[in-house]
Amino acid sequence: MLIEHDGIRPEVDPSAYVAPMAVLSGDVHIGPGCRILFGAVLTADGGPVRLAANCVVMENAVLRGRAGHPLTLGENVLVGPHSHLNGATVDDDVFLATGVSVFPGARIESGAEVRINAVVHVNTRVPAGATVPIGWIAVGDPAELFPPSAHDEYWPKLKALDFPGTVFGVPREELTMGRIAAAYGEVFGRHTGDTVLE
Repeated sequence: MLIEHDGIRPEVDPSAYVAPMAVLSGDVHIGPGCRILFGAVLTADGGPVRLAANCVVMENAVLRGRAGHPLTLGENVLVGPHSHLNGATVDDDVFLATGVSVFPGARIESGAEVRINAVVHVNTRVPAGATVPIGWIAVGDPAELFPPSAHDEYWPKLKALDFPGTVFGVPREELTMGRIAAAYGEVFGRHTGDTVLE
């Protein structure tokens, strides 16, 4: 499904394939040879989404561009099923496995692998050729890798990366669920004027 959002229509290279149940919304550009599979959602919610050549976005993945944080994929990137990429930069030849989460301001450099259910947190850089193990968390620039059980060890580093400021533009001490709901309500409320193209 192609949707015009904020007056901008998705662009799909003629050699790309977009499954009938995938959704492309707004300022989304799909490069040559790309494959967007069933249930995938690529949405420009304040920032563009750009896929270079030969990317594969598998079932039920969500790729979101946001204000100040476009979502870009280089060439030959595979995004596994149920993955979530939000306002990040992914360079060429990167493998993102099933259930991966990548947060705003993150960068994954060429040839890196992020394995099943791993997390690349805000403002984190995964160096070229690096691997984030299954279920692990990458934090910092360059990324340090932590198992989920190491929360007390990685929390001070993660806190310094400023998730509230990066995602909501609000200092941590001022962030409330009311402000989060209002921010998301404003961004996603802009979809009420969308036009379904096909």
